Amino acid sequence: MSEGSKGSSLAFGQVVIGPPGSGKTTYCHGMQEFMGRIGRKVTVVNLDPANEAMPYQCAVDIAELITLPDVMENLKLGPNGGLIYCMEYLEANFDWLQEKLAALRGHYYLFDCPGQVELYTHHDALKNVFAQLAKWNFRLAAVHLVDSHYCTDPGKFISVLCTSLSTMLHVELPHVNVLSKMDLIEQYGKLAFNLDYYTEVLDLSYLVDHLASDPFFRNYRRLNEKLVEVIEDYSLVSFVPLNVQDKESMRQVMQAVDKANGYSFGDQEHRSLEALMSAAVGADFHFTSTLAVQERYVQSQDKVVEEEVMDL
Repeated sequence: MSEGSKGSSLAFGQVVIGPPGSGKTTYCHGMQEFMGRIGRKVTVVNLDPANEAMPYQCAVDIAELITLPDVMENLKLGPNGGLIYCMEYLEANFDWLQEKLAALRGHYYLFDCPGQVELYTHHDALKNVFAQLAKWNFRLAAVHLVDSHYCTDPGKFISVLCTSLSTMLHVELPHVNVLSKMDLIEQYGKLAFNLDYYTEVLDLSYLVDHLASDPFFRNYRRLNEKLVEVIEDYSLVSFVPLNVQDKESMRQVMQAVDKANGYSFGDQEHRSLEALMSAAVGADFHFTSTLAVQERYVQSQDKVVEEEVMDL
């Protein structure tokens, strides 16, 4: 994978990004296992220098080059400054990454990235790493994970939309936004609207009206309206719901990413995927349907409508 090897074979993969605690490492582990079951040769590349006790099999680990604890101790930096330094150090040592990846030709790559939001919205180091990978004939899609519990708070959801939009514009890669931990969403409270409203990012004026019912946010209605206008004017942000333990949910995310980065699978993988989707649930998987969550919200909303009609 030389600098100008435009004639070499393409490599496909995902850069998994998102804020801390959004489930990036769990996603990489689950997607590695899922793709492996359908016959895709998958390798995980850990680019998070703060990642410890990784659950997946890691073929390339940035810890061999630099670690966050060492940077914090030796340079007396905090965790945020330390992560930025680590990414700049990686950018300055492209030859190390190139040598490691050259030994893994023919694989599908999952890049597990750090959880510092500034790296995807303001700082250029990781953006430059992704650009360099593109020069090495990598065809990548950014998988931006966001914890689904933000949907239960309208104010936080607007913030998530702004962050997702900023990330999409800054990273400059084909982008798939994912609402992670859908199996846990009911633990955080009831959604104000149907799940489709959040995944498709429908008319956000309803969200502003809902915020106005809160005395704290009522004073910021004009600000929220302007933020919503920016999001709707770009019309780029939408989400794919994800429950890592649900194979149908994993399939939907995988196909969305394959469409984004241009990956096309062969007949053998297609047959393996069909076999996996039709197979009975094994003892090592505890799948639950993400769609069941959506159906319950639809049913509950229908019930509310019926009760309102009866009251009339």
